[in-house]
Amino acid sequence: MRTGGLSVRLDVRALTVVVLLLATALTASVLLIGTGDASIPATDVLRTLAGDGSRYQEFVVNELRLPRVLVGLLVGASLGLGGALFQSVSRNPLGSPDVLGLSQGSTAGALVVIVLMSGSATEVTVGALIGGLATGLTIYLLAWKRGVHGYRLVLVGIGVSAIVTAVNGYLLTKADLVDAARAVVWMTGSLNGRDWEQVWPLLALCAVLVPLVLANARALRTMEMGDDVSYALGVRVERVRMLVMVAAVLLTAAATAAAGPVGFVALTAPQLARRLTRSPGPNLVPSLCMGATLLVTADWAAQRAFGADQLPVGVVTGVLGGVYLIWLLVTERRAGRI
Repeated sequence: MRTGGLSVRLDVRALTVVVLLLATALTASVLLIGTGDASIPATDVLRTLAGDGSRYQEFVVNELRLPRVLVGLLVGASLGLGGALFQSVSRNPLGSPDVLGLSQGSTAGALVVIVLMSGSATEVTVGALIGGLATGLTIYLLAWKRGVHGYRLVLVGIGVSAIVTAVNGYLLTKADLVDAARAVVWMTGSLNGRDWEQVWPLLALCAVLVPLVLANARALRTMEMGDDVSYALGVRVERVRMLVMVAAVLLTAAATAAAGPVGFVALTAPQLARRLTRSPGPNLVPSLCMGATLLVTADWAAQRAFGADQLPVGVVTGVLGGVYLIWLLVTERRAGRI
């Protein structure tokens, strides 16, 4: 489609998938806001969000539950987009922050603050962000050899992940009982207790990084054909690769800092989005929407599907993601790619 001097490629199927995912995410969000000890019907939730609820409903919805849901949407979107970027750069469906060790690096930063410094919640968030950034930089430098390419990035990431996981285990053995219990709760990945203090930093980061990443979507699509073709078509490969990797690391680290290491969303969201859209390329917007949908739906299931027992959302995503990873490995093996 051409409008004036601007050419726009419209993929109807991908657009339909995005609209359906957004509708699902919003529906799950409304249901999640109404879920809890004080159940609120969906119609009352919508009326309260429009400013027409009672004082009690406004307190429960706007102060207690809306921030949690917004954090879930932002964390899921950040992980989905970050996973899509890593999988596009590595050209490997296993190239996600979970596998590459970025989530473990953020966990290490948080554990250092919790175990060695007995830090506050804000300090834990800063520690997780620094840990994720340091791990991402380490992986990039170790994987560099006249550029960063596919399987080398994945293999280096797996090695770094193993090392950082061992460090995390050591830090837990050095913690006293109270700090160890606090650390284990954080490491599970949960949206419990999230408020507006977690919403605004993550929202600001997404507002900056998402447009920046989407502006490079065409270059990323070209780079999936190989570096030589990309150079021939005028793409500044290493510049784009560095830019999107920094963005992916920031998105993943910020999401982990806000909600803990919620497992497998970054791995599964891009692959599910690709299968739904049947579209080549990184599928950045569908992956973003899929990540948000997966996380809020998993959080709703964690609160409703197990009776009186409310599970941390990281437990649900971990179980579902583990099943998906096994299926993906079997599929890749049968296709002869691993």
